[in-house]
Amino acid sequence: MNPFEFRTVPSMEMAWGGAQTLGERIASRFPHRKALLVTDTGLIKAGLIDPIRSSLEGAGFVLTVFDGVVADPPEQVVMECTEMARKADVDLVIGLGGGSSLDIAKLVAVLLTSKQSLSDMYGIGNVKGTRAPLILVPTTAGTGSEVTNISIITTGETTKMGVVSPQLYADYVLLDAELTVGLPQVHTAATGIDAMVHAIEAYTSKHKKNPLSDALAREALRLLGKNLIAACKDGSDRQAREGMLLGATFAGQAFANSPVAAVHALAYPLGGHYHVPHGLSNALMLGPVLRFNAKAAAPLYAELADVLEVPGDGDEVKRSDAFVEHMEVLMNESGAPRKLRDVGVTDNTLAMLASDAMKQSRLLVNNPVEVREEDALALYREAF
Repeated sequence: MNPFEFRTVPSMEMAWGGAQTLGERIASRFPHRKALLVTDTGLIKAGLIDPIRSSLEGAGFVLTVFDGVVADPPEQVVMECTEMARKADVDLVIGLGGGSSLDIAKLVAVLLTSKQSLSDMYGIGNVKGTRAPLILVPTTAGTGSEVTNISIITTGETTKMGVVSPQLYADYVLLDAELTVGLPQVHTAATGIDAMVHAIEAYTSKHKKNPLSDALAREALRLLGKNLIAACKDGSDRQAREGMLLGATFAGQAFANSPVAAVHALAYPLGGHYHVPHGLSNALMLGPVLRFNAKAAAPLYAELADVLEVPGDGDEVKRSDAFVEHMEVLMNESGAPRKLRDVGVTDNTLAMLASDAMKQSRLLVNNPVEVREEDALALYREAF
């Protein structure tokens, strides 16, 4: 067995409706009382924040709310949030929302206690020192950011950078699937497929694939595959919502230790140039990349076909093909857009997207098959 290391958050709790008692849940865990809540205006307008604020203030927390998080957040949002936290003398950070809110909360918790600049933290293992106590509560079942050591930030007009460091693992994660009930169908589909991508890419990752990540990836894929369509068709289905959230979290734990690859590398330029939401951009690139990787990953895809209980039999190649076809059917049934042209991408920019994708060397190195620029262009054309 190859040597490996596995890391994850020290404490995770799952409770339907648990966010409404967040204050009492964390009051005994943390002595700190000056809390920053990092979220977005959409959740405030939806009324999700009010009961959580009441719970926190009722438990003795002095709460500062930052609601300026946007999709694909730029560095400016990180700095504005950090400045607000410093002015309020915050000693505890709570991230509540989708992946962007959780990513911002992670970085603010680090920057509050650090003399490093954000630009010095980009890359793998470059964060020094400690951070403020950190609590994460996801409201989507997709990114897995609540259990990863990764934050993704938009650094220019179209480029993204990642901070990857163990300090970004939260101290406490609350999984409350009730928070995902109001998620629209298209977002449920896109974030759910995003989580499935995490599980698949973790399972086929070239360098750090390990038995613990494998076990989590398989169970993540089983939960997600079983519940995706049900959650898309009936957003109030508690069993489906809980299955999706737990599956997304397991997938996050898997890829935090066995990193993602070409699907994500090709998805990032779509977000940068066209502001396609991250989960949706992954869904759009998944089919072409699965087919491209099958020449090396067929034995693993055959195993995942069994996990998803894909009917039929045959050799590894046939089972691998059946897995890819099954994923295509799931994505079609989910209702998510299926082609790049459906989200406004134009064919005259595909070469530029392929060039940009090559900059994601941190991810491409994990792919089971080498991806050259001409391969990336062919994959975008197939997805178009």
